[in-house]
Amino acid sequence: MLATKDGRTLIIWRHGETDHNASGIWQGQLDTPLSDRGREQALSAAAVLAPYSPSVIVSSDLQRAADTARVLASRLGLQVRYDDRLREIHAGLWQGMTAGDVAEQYPEEQAALKAGEDIQRGVDGESLGQVAERTRAAVDELLAEVAPGGCAVIATHGVSGRAIVASLVGLDQSLAWQSIAGLRNCHWAELHEYAAGWRIAAWNAGPHPL
Repeated sequence: MLATKDGRTLIIWRHGETDHNASGIWQGQLDTPLSDRGREQALSAAAVLAPYSPSVIVSSDLQRAADTARVLASRLGLQVRYDDRLREIHAGLWQGMTAGDVAEQYPEEQAALKAGEDIQRGVDGESLGQVAERTRAAVDELLAEVAPGGCAVIATHGVSGRAIVASLVGLDQSLAWQSIAGLRNCHWAELHEYAAGWRIAAWNAGPHPL
């Protein structure tokens, strides 16, 4: 379902798979490339997203998101804009570690996360609140230039993408972290704008059934 006449549509699109994703490694703001599978995913997703006819595509400047965005942009004849505020959460000391190693070496921090505390990831990384603040600033600037009835695509990351959606629809960030499944590689959230605000029309949408 596309937007109504005046309401805008916003697509929050997670990048394609990387080798770190496939291996269960915390990437955070490490600048990792798409895997072969990730590039294939981007091609398939772009074919589904192209009919939305976005007027603008904005991407995180990390290459896994930027390369995903460029696949759609080349199909539509658009230029991708890059914004470092759309980067993934900075995971501090956890970046480059497997989820298992993090659980073993940082049990207190993992317990705090399970209890719903919004701690800085990896000791000196970011909290969800910090991610929501920087990403929302970028989204608000983007929306200011999208015409009524128009569509924009944001190519970003799993944690930052969920933070954007939660912020737009007014969900508490910690609640969203605990209750909403993460976006899968090269899947997206579709948001529609109504008089009362933004509404999630689809979550984990993609070219293939989950």
